[in-house]
Amino acid sequence: MNYIGCKYKLLPFVYDCIHKITKDDKNITTFCDIFAGTGVVGSYFKQKGYKIIANDLQYYSYVLNQQYIKNHTTLLFKGLEEEIPLLRNTFFDENKTDIVCNYLNNLEGVAGFIFKNFCKGDKKDDEDYRLYFSDNNGKKCDAIRQKIEYWKNNNIITNNEYYFLLATLLENIDKVANTASVYGAFLKKLKASANKSISMTPAKVIINKQEHRVFNEDANKLIRNIETDILYLDPPYNQRQYSSNYHILETIAKYDNPTIIGKTGMRDCSNQKSMYCQKQKVKEVFSDLINNAKTKYIFLSYNNEGLMSFEEIKQIMEQRGKYGFFEKTYSRFKADKESENRHIKANQTKEYIHYLIVKNEK
Repeated sequence: MNYIGCKYKLLPFVYDCIHKITKDDKNITTFCDIFAGTGVVGSYFKQKGYKIIANDLQYYSYVLNQQYIKNHTTLLFKGLEEEIPLLRNTFFDENKTDIVCNYLNNLEGVAGFIFKNFCKGDKKDDEDYRLYFSDNNGKKCDAIRQKIEYWKNNNIITNNEYYFLLATLLENIDKVANTASVYGAFLKKLKASANKSISMTPAKVIINKQEHRVFNEDANKLIRNIETDILYLDPPYNQRQYSSNYHILETIAKYDNPTIIGKTGMRDCSNQKSMYCQKQKVKEVFSDLINNAKTKYIFLSYNNEGLMSFEEIKQIMEQRGKYGFFEKTYSRFKADKESENRHIKANQTKEYIHYLIVKNEK
């Protein structure tokens, strides 16, 4: 998924930095990603054998992390064997996710909330309409989403199966969205990828023996109720709110028929606005987070164009122990070139990994 601030390309750098600081500590088992986003960092450390705690304020992120972090065993879909008989005749359990996703692929589209509000439909060219998806993909999204919810409400699928299917839908509908990168605006005409039909390519289930926890809370509230060995922080860097940039994924995830307004069909996301995106509040909430963390190590990803300066971060973190940092130059996120940041001419930015070895306060 094309996601603001995604650390996919920086994963080796993030891991190397954390490993350099913690490699001699043999008593580390838990890794907390408290601003988890799409879950790429937590998934990476999950595969390294850590027990993961993942959290994000956005519900669509919670869905993705339920799938990529909490799901850790093979999904069997036994409750669907009557509706999808092929599941009974499949010897390899790993193939069952493909069978269920293929079944959803072949559902007939329906004119549900997504089609009615985010597609052209039968509206004329001179009428106002939102063009986030082709009519075909809007209807298929509604059909798949309604079927998943029906299965869940009737106890035909488990919670783990539900989040797997929902995450799979979110990832694949995003691939055919008619946007430049985020959902703050749609394109006037359907681009080539948006004309392709959505295909439910199954999300990957990372199998291991660990039990993991996933939360959908404000990070500064959750930090008071958890303990971890490593706390990894990747908060918003600037004033772009994730709630407004990904509001349609939130609506698909919740499928709650919200009241939507304006040209973009924005849902009410006032309770999801992050203070880390507010210049006048970010230092206060960051300091609160650092001071209330019950952990041995803290690592913060933050770039050189963030709302907090390098010195402000250093001053806050070093109050609780031994502070240091790593840095790496990398290419700017694609959306920066295509949206509100056109005035920024640099093609590269500098990523810092600030670290803190928390002093023993007992």
